[in-house]
Formats: sequence, structure tokens, C-alpha cells
Amino acid sequence: MLGEVTLALLEGFWITFKLFALTLVFALPLGLVICFAAASRFKVLSAVMNFIIWIIRGTPLLLQLLIVYYGPGILLGSNIWGGGDAGRFTAALVSFVINYACYFAVIYRGGIQSVPQGQYEAGKVLGLNNHQIFRKIVLLQVIKRIIPPISNEIITLVKDTSLARVIAVYEVIWAGQTFIKSAGIIWPLFYTGVFYLVFSAFLTWLFNHIEKKLSYFE
Repeated sequence: MLGEVTLALLEGFWITFKLFALTLVFALPLGLVICFAAASRFKVLSAVMNFIIWIIRGTPLLLQLLIVYYGPGILLGSNIWGGGDAGRFTAALVSFVINYACYFAVIYRGGIQSVPQGQYEAGKVLGLNNHQIFRKIVLLQVIKRIIPPISNEIITLVKDTSLARVIAVYEVIWAGQTFIKSAGIIWPLFYTGVFYLVFSAFLTWLFNHIEKKLSYFE
């Protein structure tokens, strides 16, 4: 039984990991784009992006999943995500990317604003343009400052992936829960906690290591 449960949980965890990894691949750069758009000198663009960030941060991810998955079909009369597991996974991924990109955008903004103005002025004195100042002077300092809040969000993402089951995405908790109905046992649910704990412990170690590598900015 243990082997059967382990195989089922590994299958579910693979979906969880894919959702986690792809969310980071798309949300991290998209968050930077949203950050710059929200800070744009074009007032309309800035207002729209800040309004979107406010909505995303002020509503539950669970609600966003339901709206993204069911909304297009109800409003447009057709399911743009397609049928089957692939369609549900795509809808979940889009929801997670939008949600976490907005949170990352706020973290990026805080990191950029935390760099002393004197750093920018020093770059201009050296004859650097704004792009060079950001790339050569500001960027690494921003990375150092945002690692702790980014790591917290990423570890939260590990656990938030379980919400995808609300639109019938098969993930590790769903895999564990199936044994309640099929075999009348509950311990596989506790077993799923081991997967989350081990993965979260690895990410915690990884980000602590990165912070130490960037400690020369202290």
C-alpha cells in the first residue's frame, strides 16, 4: 500500500511542481514589467496597472481561479482553455502567473525605491545613462534587498498550488485524498505534508544560501 500511495503522490506532486515552476518562469519577469508600468510617467498606464495590482492583491486567489476558468466560457460562450486536464492546468497557470506577478511587482518596486538616491546621482556623475545605472549599480542591490520577501512569496506559492484542485487540477493533495474514498484511509493526506515540508525546506536552504552569497552588499 505504501508503494501505491507513494507513486500516486509522486504523480500528483509532479503536477504541483510543474505549476510551481512555470508560475515562477512567467511571473518573475512579468512582475518586473508590471512594476515599471505601474511606475510609468504615463499617468493612464500607471493608474490602470496600480488598479489591477490593487484588485489582485485585494481578492482571494481562489476567487481568481474560478473567474479565470469559468469566466470566459460564461461571458464569451466558449471555453478558451480547451477541455481536459491540459485546459484546466492552463487556466490555473494563468491565474497563478497574474496573481504572483502583481505581488512580485510590489516587491520589486519596494526594492528599487530602497536604493539611496545618491547611488543614481553617483552613476550620473560617472557618465552613465539610466539603463547603465540600473544594470551596473542598482540591480544587484535590489536583488539583495528583495530576496527575503521574494523567498516568502515563493514558499507560499508551493502551498497555494493546492488551490488548483478547485478547478479539478490533479495535484498532490487530490492524489492523497482519493485514498479516503477508495481505501478508507487518511494517512496519505499526512504523507502529502512530507512532500510540502521537504520541498519548502529545500527552498529555504536555497534562499539562505543566496542571501549569504549576496552578503557583500551589507
